[in-house]
Amino acid sequence: MSEGPRKPTSFALKEPKAEATTGVKRKARAIPGITFAGEETLNAPVVLPPAPPPISRGKRWGTLLLGSLVSLLILAGGMAITQLVEDLFTRSIALGWIALAIAGLAGLSALAIIAREIWGLARLSRITHIQLDAARAINTREAPAAMRAIEGLTAIYRSRHDASWGLGQLRQHETDIMEPRDRLKLAELYLVAPRDADAHRIVARAARRVTLITTVTPAAILDMLFVVAQNLRMLRELARLYGGRPSTLATLRLARMVLGHLAVTGGLALSDNLIQHIVGKGLLGRLSARFGEGAVNGIMTARIGLAARDVCRPIPQEASAKETLGSLMRELVSFDQP
Repeated sequence: MSEGPRKPTSFALKEPKAEATTGVKRKARAIPGITFAGEETLNAPVVLPPAPPPISRGKRWGTLLLGSLVSLLILAGGMAITQLVEDLFTRSIALGWIALAIAGLAGLSALAIIAREIWGLARLSRITHIQLDAARAINTREAPAAMRAIEGLTAIYRSRHDASWGLGQLRQHETDIMEPRDRLKLAELYLVAPRDADAHRIVARAARRVTLITTVTPAAILDMLFVVAQNLRMLRELARLYGGRPSTLATLRLARMVLGHLAVTGGLALSDNLIQHIVGKGLLGRLSARFGEGAVNGIMTARIGLAARDVCRPIPQEASAKETLGSLMRELVSFDQP
């Protein structure tokens, strides 16, 4: 205490580390485990429409019996035509040649019809294989499956003028390096997705037409025939839209696939609560019975149309991107033009 105040003293501080002052960059490190919002939804697996159930042995025997009977009828018809031509030749040479020319035209037309049916069935089978490859590429990121799906898709749309712009845009990305899933999604964006709006209009128009006609038609048998005809027409339009060749046998096979899809997914069940949810609670009971029947037929047509779109679409959609029945039902009941 007697020494007095302390003299001023200077202190030397240690210099900070050069690593902190010179701004040396650290080495980049990989940080795993980062996920983005909504990534689980975007990477959700794509589910294909269920395949039709296998044909049992009993049905195969029935098909063989039917084919044998048809073959016998064709042979009988051929023998009758041959006998007719021979009889005409005995009467007059000119009549015989005319009958032979007509028979030749009939045979040529029959061959053309058979070729068209075979081509339609082959195109439907090709679209099914493209769906399988596309689903495998999206779910497992398999590169060969993605390339097969893209090649099949471009082969289907190569002859269509409405797909020329999408094919041109897709060719610009041929040399780009990207994952198989992304390349397939690019093909879907340019070639398939632009047709979804047309598919919506086709389904909505068919459902509205069925609702209106079945409401005003007095006979039930006419309602049934009209509903079947409109649904088959809708299937043909959807198949043609997505690249199919809707011949008679191909349309019947497509209808079988759609019904199998509805049976597996439970799309055949309808209820009044579902309709009341759209037209208003308690309103259905105040409406006429004919309008209720027409609404049920229209909703069923809309369900068949959505299932047919899933079957005909070459690249299956993710569950989050699919159109729901609710939007179609609201449009159906409100009678908005698509």
